[in-house]
Parts: sequence; C-alpha cells; structure tokens
Amino acid sequence: KKTKAIRNIEEKMEMVSEDSLRHHILEAAKNFKISWIELGRALYSVWKDKSYKEWGYSTFEIYTAKEIGIKQQTAMKLLKSYYFLEKEEPAYLKKEDAQSSGVASLPNYESVNVLRLAKSKKIDTHDYENLKKGVFEKGKDVREVKKDLTAILRQREELEPEEAREKKRVSSIRRLVATLKTLKEEAQVSKLLSAPLIKETASLIKKLEEEIHG
Repeated sequence: KKTKAIRNIEEKMEMVSEDSLRHHILEAAKNFKISWIELGRALYSVWKDKSYKEWGYSTFEIYTAKEIGIKQQTAMKLLKSYYFLEKEEPAYLKKEDAQSSGVASLPNYESVNVLRLAKSKKIDTHDYENLKKGVFEKGKDVREVKKDLTAILRQREELEPEEAREKKRVSSIRRLVATLKTLKEEAQVSKLLSAPLIKETASLIKKLEEEIHG
C-alpha cells in the first residue's frame, strides 16, 4: 500500500512534463530510499539556481516540504552530501568506480554527511581515510560513524590538551559575553539597573571580548 506522501508525489508528477527537471526531481524523491545521490544532485541544482521560484515557491524550504515532502534539514543534508562527494570523492559517484573499489552498497547519506563534517574539522589524513573506509567499504551506519568521529576528536584533545583547554576557555567566555549582552539590553529597557552599573557591564563586556580576540 502506497503512503500518502508517495501518492501526493505521484499526483504532482502527473501534472508536469515527464521531460522536465521538476518531474525528474519528483521521481527522484519517490525513489529516495533507493537513490539518494540522484535526489541530492537534483536538489543541489534547484537550490543553486533557485529553480523552485519558477514553480511558484518563494523559498527552498517551502518547495521541499510541500512539493516532495522532505524537511529542509534533510534536503540540505542530501544536497551537501552530494556536493561533498562531487568535490572530494568523485569516484564514488560513478557506479563502475564504486564497484571496482569494493564498495558493497551505496553509503547512507547521513553517514556521508558526517564524513563531510569530519573533513571540515581538518582531522588527520590517516584518521579521515579510516573514517572514509568505514563509510564506503564497511557500510557503517550514521551512529557508528559518529561514534568513530567522536573517538578521533577526543583522542586529538588528549594529544593536544593545551589547545583543547584554550578552546574551552574561549567558548566559555563567549557564552558569558552573550549572557551579559542580553542582561544589559533587558536592564536598559526595564531600567532594572542604574546607569553607572550598566556602564560597568558594558565595560566588562568589552574587556571580555578583547580577551577572546587576544
């Protein structure tokens, strides 16, 4: 039995030309569980060119939600994961290359997304290659890949304790500054604090910001 979402997509497919990009994306959405790469490629094109506006949707979020029944967060993961493969791992976009490299099956898009995030964190090349092997060759699911990445990052913090402590210190100061700014704004509106005290708070915020930027 077809789900309501699938029926809705099929109804929209009947309303547009089979040769159109719009029909192609709807079909890719229908086959989403089987071929996320095709949908990711198409969504990336629509997002980049803002094609959804031609189809009567004001935003990408409204288009993905109402036309193909996918939340914006999922759509962005799909197109970013596809673009990551296109840019960093193009061999895996070619079926022949994937088969010859021993890939058992198409990796889950969420696992690829974690790999993308790992790359952006500039982890060690050896660690990245091991993480990539887990995604493409061992077919690890997103929970396993996240667990592996967490272990890598934790190990790096242990090897670089000074740098890790400094990052935590700066992060704590940033949170404090954000809190103080909010309190100062509220105090100015409600006149909860006196003018001199508000001035001292502003001075403290400035000093903390200077501490953050060294």
